[in-house]
Amino acid sequence: MKAKRSLPYLALVTGICALSMTGIFVRWAQAPGTVTAAYRMSISALVFLPFFLKKEAARPPRGRGWIFFVLLGGLFVAGDHGFLNTAVGLTRIANTTLLNNMAPLWVALFALLVWKEKLNRTFWLGLLAALAGAVVILGADLLRHPQLGLGDALALISSFFYAAYFLNTQHSREKISTLRYLFLVNIISAVLLFAFNFITGTPVTGYPLRTYLIFLAIGIFSHSIGYFCITYALGHLPASIVAPTMIAQLVLTSLLAIPLAGESLSLPQILGGLAVLAGIFLVNQSNRKEAQIEDIPASNP
Repeated sequence: MKAKRSLPYLALVTGICALSMTGIFVRWAQAPGTVTAAYRMSISALVFLPFFLKKEAARPPRGRGWIFFVLLGGLFVAGDHGFLNTAVGLTRIANTTLLNNMAPLWVALFALLVWKEKLNRTFWLGLLAALAGAVVILGADLLRHPQLGLGDALALISSFFYAAYFLNTQHSREKISTLRYLFLVNIISAVLLFAFNFITGTPVTGYPLRTYLIFLAIGIFSHSIGYFCITYALGHLPASIVAPTMIAQLVLTSLLAIPLAGESLSLPQILGGLAVLAGIFLVNQSNRKEAQIEDIPASNP
């Protein structure tokens, strides 16, 4: 019984570790970001395929219009990972992870402006801290090297696509199951990313074996296992526990990038990163609602 109770916590830790390696795998692949993202989605779709065929293929979705949400989900995921993976090649892994995970802030702002939800003082403190930290990170890199500033900007853009994915997934769950949604979104995003690479003339073949093995690692370990473990944890633990704990992913990625990717952090980047972490934590704390597995999308890397 005790082992069964600890399983969700083990899944949460495993998921955080898997997602924390995403940026490092992308850096190690030494391939264009959109190519890495295309293989990541394709491999993950293959991982989910047998589960989809066994549980969902013969079960029709509920209601109409679900395909629209799936298409939007694929577009948002393609934009998110395309921009994010490209940013990894232009700036520090710690920066891309921090800025991409500002997505919950944009979701909350959308809820305020469009859905007219009331947000408390803790949320506004968190938003201010996170935005201030992002400005410090962007400003410090832009002053040191324009290319690094561009990478940070791309990571920030990816956070808007990630936020759009969250919002779209929330509505899609009224019409389609989680497994069907994730499987089809992976396929659509892979098609879009491969099409983008073809149109822009970005080569998708001819890479060394090491690169293809890293594609497998990011598709299976970071994406499929990471998503599954976090989703499982959300089915057994309250979101008020999972969401703040996910901030550990940002810290772990930053620490792993030092020995594994040869990165170093300046004092402004450390201070800016701490501000972003504090802001995300406060935003999560401002909306302590328990959620079930079917209502919350899995976390992004």
